[in-house]
Amino acid sequence: RNSRFIKRGKMVEPTPMTTPTEVVTHPLVLLSTVDHYNRLNAGVIAGKRVVGVLLGTSLKGTVDVTNSFAIPFEEDAKEPKIFYLDHNFLENMYGMFRKVNARERIVGWYSTGPKIKPNDLDIHQIFRRYCTHPVYCIIEVEPKDLGIPTTSYIAKEEAEDESSEPKLTFQHVPSSIGALEAEEIGVEHLLRDVSDTTVSTLSTQVKDKVAALTGLYTRLEEIKTYMNQVVEGTLPINHNIMYKIQGIFNILPLLHHQRSQKEMAIETNDNLMAMYIASLVRSVIALHHLINNKQELQKKKDQKDKEKKEKEEKEKKEKEEKEKKEKEEKEKKEKGKEKEKEKDAMDTSS
Repeated sequence: RNSRFIKRGKMVEPTPMTTPTEVVTHPLVLLSTVDHYNRLNAGVIAGKRVVGVLLGTSLKGTVDVTNSFAIPFEEDAKEPKIFYLDHNFLENMYGMFRKVNARERIVGWYSTGPKIKPNDLDIHQIFRRYCTHPVYCIIEVEPKDLGIPTTSYIAKEEAEDESSEPKLTFQHVPSSIGALEAEEIGVEHLLRDVSDTTVSTLSTQVKDKVAALTGLYTRLEEIKTYMNQVVEGTLPINHNIMYKIQGIFNILPLLHHQRSQKEMAIETNDNLMAMYIASLVRSVIALHHLINNKQELQKKKDQKDKEKKEKEEKEKKEKEEKEKKEKEEKEKKEKGKEKEKEKDAMDTSS
């Protein structure tokens, strides 16, 4: 079939792209996906997965997924090959997005997985009509493991051996989370309501270390499971994966040597000593600020008490002066009355 589609009298051509080697997902895509999932599965314990279109740019194999939009999608739980995807809605929405930002093209599609479904290859083939090398990104809205919540794939033909015919399968592509400066500011504002400001930096660092070690343990378990399946014959051997695992073991330090153990212990102790001193300094500075604040409060309180005392003394003094003045005026009036009485008595006797 021709990969061009007629849309309102115009030809919609697929986005030309090189084979993706890395996928960078922006925070806006994650927020849109979570909102799409929550709106569709409100009040449902085991919600259905949702599907949408990824928009962005591609440069030298690096795909920047900067935007996305949801599309109507339904699938039969019993028969995975039966599904519905609204092409007209997709093309109309893409046309409106192109009017807002002409640089954003269709670079792939997303679903909330959390795993690859049997009909994903068929959906991927549909998106090849809009993009030469589409990216399939599984975004976990409720991640159970530590790490980034995105897993990216591309479709590639592979053969199990030389005699078998090549089949279209998904190949994993490295993925990461990236953000522009404006997006970083927005995410920081959102995280202010989530993060606990009362937790110390040392506690945060320890928590991050534990999270990193848990993630490393999960990856090692995945490698162990894969190696066991290869040994048992469940999965075919992949030499590229074996080369990478061998490279990981080659760069491991020689921990069984006493010199390496001593150097690592010294470095660890130095780091822990620096963290301990930093924690002590921070505690001393916090205590110093607490004492200063208490002294300032006591000083303000003393100043307030002094002003109150001065005000009371002033009012008392004014009251005494007023009473004294009234008393003098009263005595003056009484003397004037006595003089008048004496004068009247003298006039009467004369």
